Amino acid sequence: MATIEHPHEHAKFTAMTEGTAEDWAIIGKEYRAFAKGVADRVLDHLKLLEGDFGGFPVCRLEHSLQTATRAHRDGRDERYVVMALLHDIGDTLGTYNHPDVAAAIVKPFVPEEYHWICEQHGAFQGYFYFHHVGMDRNIRERWRGHPHFEACAHFCEKYDQAAFDPNYDSAPLSFFEPMVRRVMERPMNSMYAKVIDD
Repeated sequence: MATIEHPHEHAKFTAMTEGTAEDWAIIGKEYRAFAKGVADRVLDHLKLLEGDFGGFPVCRLEHSLQTATRAHRDGRDERYVVMALLHDIGDTLGTYNHPDVAAAIVKPFVPEEYHWICEQHGAFQGYFYFHHVGMDRNIRERWRGHPHFEACAHFCEKYDQAAFDPNYDSAPLSFFEPMVRRVMERPMNSMYAKVIDD
């Protein structure tokens, strides 16, 4: 079997039980370098939503831009605006659970309330259309009494469900890119944050 040449230094183990501190120092160095590119990867993936209408009046990227623009113009903080921008980023890979995918992406970078809004927005958004497709529009009621219930209902009513206007003057993605980079520069909630600090 031929040996594969790699341009970077690599750990020597073939199973984690054999790993050494030196191996993990190599992996940690690579991890830190890779982690710095998370905003670029997220922005690249968000761009995949451009031109994907799925029958809606605007494409999925425009819907995301409108949602974020509305939140920004309403004075929401950057972490909230970034959550609003990315709330549907899971559409491409999580067709049946897109809120879970989006929530997993934003979780390390936003407060728990914003994460919960992102994670539950699919059910809350259903209030505006589930009854038209044979589903229970009041499914969100299962979370009634949750501390973030009203915040999620507000997000969906004010920003998400209203963001399908082909004539709305959305800010371009370039306007939000610096926000995404600032928010994703350093996680606030991650068990791996210490590795970045080392």
